[in-house]
Amino acid sequence: MIGYLHQSTCRLGYGIMSTETTPVPSTPLSSTQRTTLRRHRERGETDRTALYEVLDAGLICHLGVVAGGDPVVLPTAYGRNGDTLYLHGSSANGAFWAADGQRVCVTVTHMDGLVAARSVFSHSVNYRSAVVFGTATVVTDEDERWDALRLITDHLIPGRWAAARQPTTKEMAATAVLSLPLTEASVKVRTGMPKDEPEDYGLDVWAGVLPVAVTFGEPLPDPELRPETPLPAHIRDRVS
Repeated sequence: MIGYLHQSTCRLGYGIMSTETTPVPSTPLSSTQRTTLRRHRERGETDRTALYEVLDAGLICHLGVVAGGDPVVLPTAYGRNGDTLYLHGSSANGAFWAADGQRVCVTVTHMDGLVAARSVFSHSVNYRSAVVFGTATVVTDEDERWDALRLITDHLIPGRWAAARQPTTKEMAATAVLSLPLTEASVKVRTGMPKDEPEDYGLDVWAGVLPVAVTFGEPLPDPELRPETPLPAHIRDRVS
């Protein structure tokens, strides 16, 4: 019965991530064979704004790619500019480079609650999830690479790019950036209480939702930090 829970969790949805800097008019999400929902279609979101919201709220995405004949899933930081998703990786990562010019899949998922039902079969989770399909491209234009790395940095900690030292030529050479168009994507969302079978509502079993939230704790200063260095506003704002 644990298998049923795991199976439904795996099929909850798909995801991607990022931070929009260029306003894009809201348009419907693409409807293709790969993005058409086949399970719990009522949980699908059709507005492109829903995709942006899932991506912009995330911090890490998972990039699925075939490298050397084997499937590989890489967790990585990302950033969004309009309908382009940028992913960060190491220049020494062969799997990351294998994505160049290849069809890939990127997912982002937020877990908002554990849904405890009266029966094990009806257990679920509340979530927001997006999946993006497309052909990835290694960014070679230096201006675009700088802009992409700024987007990714400020997606994680807004304002950090301007506050920290800029990358050196050597550091830029050690960093790879992939771009992926947000042309083909789907979004699924589950909210609310458990959906038990009618005959199970009379059982003496607790049912409900255990909310899940991601929060930032109090900043921990580096022991090597100069004593006179104050806590910057962009770090303080991330906690509040």
